[in-house]
Order: sequence, then C-alpha cells, then structure tokens
Amino acid sequence: MIVKHIQVGQIGTNCYLFGDETAKVCAVVDPGDQAHQIAKMVNDSGLNLQYILVTHGHFDHVLAVPELLEFYPNAQVYIHRSEVNERKLPNNYMQMPLVPNLHYYEEGDTLPLGSLTIEVMHTPGHSLGSVVLRVEDVLFSGDTLFQGACGRTDFAGGSYSEMLHSLKRLHDLPGNFQVYPGHEGFTTLEQERKRNNYMLEAVNSLR
Repeated sequence: MIVKHIQVGQIGTNCYLFGDETAKVCAVVDPGDQAHQIAKMVNDSGLNLQYILVTHGHFDHVLAVPELLEFYPNAQVYIHRSEVNERKLPNNYMQMPLVPNLHYYEEGDTLPLGSLTIEVMHTPGHSLGSVVLRVEDVLFSGDTLFQGACGRTDFAGGSYSEMLHSLKRLHDLPGNFQVYPGHEGFTTLEQERKRNNYMLEAVNSLR
C-alpha cells in the first residue's frame, strides 16, 4: 500500500492519499482545501481516484470536495450521515454540504480498493459521525486521535464521554498500527497507548 500526504488549508489539515499500486487505484482522505494541490498529488501518483473519504464534516476537512469532484467526476464520496448538512442550513461549517456521488458509511462497513479493504470504525466524540478508517496496519484517525492528544469535544455534536469510549476502543485494537491523524504529526498506536494522557484516562476510567 502506498501512502502520501500533504497539509492543506488555513489550519494545516492533513490530507492523505493511499492506494494499491498494482491495481492502479487510490483514495483521498479529508480533502480540506487546495483542490489543485490534492489533484497534483493524485496525478503524480499515477493512480486512478476511486474514493474521496471523509472522517468528519468540519469545514477544514471537506472544503475541497466539490472542486475535487470537478477534476474526478467518477470518484465516489463517503462520509457518515450525521456529518452532512442535508437540511441545507446556512453558514453551517460543521457539516459537509450535499455533493454529487455521495454515499454514507457507518460502523462495520467495508470498501474494496484493489486488493485493499477499508474498514469503517464509528468513533464519536469530536463530532457525532466521526470515523476512523482502518486499512491493513494503518489508521486514518481524523480528529479522534492525535499524537499525544485527541480532538476537541466542545463543538456541536461533541462529547468528552464518547471520546473516551472511542479512544478506549482504539487502545484495545490488537497489534500496532501506524496512525495518520487529521492534524500535526504521525504516530503509532503503541506510542499513544504509552504516552497519550487522554487514552490513558480512557483506559483507567472505563475498566
């Protein structure tokens, strides 16, 4: 599996590309802004964009979705239903607007990408419909798990209690994983098990 990364937008959101080089297909995770730069990453990879995957609907993770669809009109967009502004409320920066090729995923769903399988973990806390995407030994953790931290829980739909349950669930996954978060640096699950005070609180409070 190939993984590439750029930071986009005003607060440096991590946007990822991952794919199967043999099957020549890829997915983009959290295209938060700068669609032209994301398109360059896709084109430079030599892979065909099959999916646009969103970990949650906050503006800094979705702003480039509409323009990216103009470049790749056959790409399929996946997001949790709670993260979409289906009622078209004005000035709603916490949910993704309706776009073409929109599909909803939820806990336990899987998506095929060449020889890869994308597994969806519903991990509320930062928002109602936050997800972590598990692909082989990689977690695309959105704003659920950061290096040494977790996402804010004071936005609409956030819940510190639910965040702790989500962090406990990630902690309890068997084995180690490379963790690619929505902001800041990369980490590993084993490192977070040892050093992340929020994850440690989750484990100690939810025994």
